[in-house]
Amino acid sequence: MKLSIYVGVSITALSCVVFAVPDLLKRGFAVHAANVMAPRFEVDPYWPKPLPNHWVTGSTIGVSVDAQDRVWTIHRPNTVEDNFKAADLKVGECCKVAPPVLVYDQAGNLVKSWGGPGPGYDWPDSNHGITIDHKNNVWIGGNGTKDTQILKFTSDGKFLMQLGKHGVHNGSNDTQNFWQPTRVFDDPSANEVYISDGYGNHRVIVFDEDTGQYKRHWGAYGNKPTDEKAPPRDPAAVEDEGNSGQRSGPPPKNFSTPHCVIVSNDGLVYVCDRVNDRIQVFHKDGTFVKEVFIEPKTLRSGSVWDMEFSRDPQQTYIYAANGVNEKINILLRSTLQVLTSFGDGGRGPGEFFGCHNLATDSKGNLYVTETYTGARVQRFLYKGLAPVEKEQTVAWPKGRL
Repeated sequence: MKLSIYVGVSITALSCVVFAVPDLLKRGFAVHAANVMAPRFEVDPYWPKPLPNHWVTGSTIGVSVDAQDRVWTIHRPNTVEDNFKAADLKVGECCKVAPPVLVYDQAGNLVKSWGGPGPGYDWPDSNHGITIDHKNNVWIGGNGTKDTQILKFTSDGKFLMQLGKHGVHNGSNDTQNFWQPTRVFDDPSANEVYISDGYGNHRVIVFDEDTGQYKRHWGAYGNKPTDEKAPPRDPAAVEDEGNSGQRSGPPPKNFSTPHCVIVSNDGLVYVCDRVNDRIQVFHKDGTFVKEVFIEPKTLRSGSVWDMEFSRDPQQTYIYAANGVNEKINILLRSTLQVLTSFGDGGRGPGEFFGCHNLATDSKGNLYVTETYTGARVQRFLYKGLAPVEKEQTVAWPKGRL
């Protein structure tokens, strides 16, 4: 009799735990388990192949994947160190600075390159972000102090349209110009582009993809943005915070650095407010839905640098780059709970120095670019769902020492 009672109590307790976990996740609580099911990745150390022509790249500041699964990157040629451009300086043979836009096939071969100043448009002073839209056109931004424009090209580099006038900006409610815009997201369902704007302005702004006509914009919480800047966070106060989504004091009322914007198939808009360590979610009309803080003890450049959806139809997961802690967080999209992360600081395969932008291909593989002197793109092969630990460190191929 006692045994049956104990068994009954145990089953009841276990049931309470099982049914409580989803409820806790919905309410934003951290639920820790030895292992959770999540996407697992392994670095592909053989991708991409070496560049031709003794070419080298600088800070690699954007990545996008087109409908043919070609991988597009953009880098900053002016960040290549002198020791890496002896041929350009005519003091030696190695090396030469590659064109800013580089395109790779799935085998890692460079198949196309172009970019730079030309007639009819203002090339950015400091390249930032590249997006291939559903019509195979290319959108490029910049975060130089006078970069107040967005450019649109064909896939072969033919200039199509410039939004904004270089060097002109009138604050976060200017509907004609930007200020250091960071990323463009293509929404095929509405033929619109969403732009996170940016280092100078504090908003998301939307345009018609073909005509460049202004549609709408908003700031944090869906409010009219202001140009008031929040004071730097006090490290002493941060020390008292946890790292599980809780943050002391009132949340910032403005975006600090809206560094990316992505739109899900079910019509939700996700914005990474980089220096504020948070993600905010909206409807397409700018109506605020919710926010979550990610690793809120992160100072300096913040914890949410870029985001990308998983490739399943439900877009179950979000991959989020943290270039301060040098890792990729994997979030459950429905709750924005961080399930696991992978990566570590370093120069080897699977390690990062300034992991900055993310993109996925049709197979679910993940591409990560690195800014600063990381200056490269890496591919991480999707290995399906599997039990994973909370912290995975480097996504090294299984079975290899």
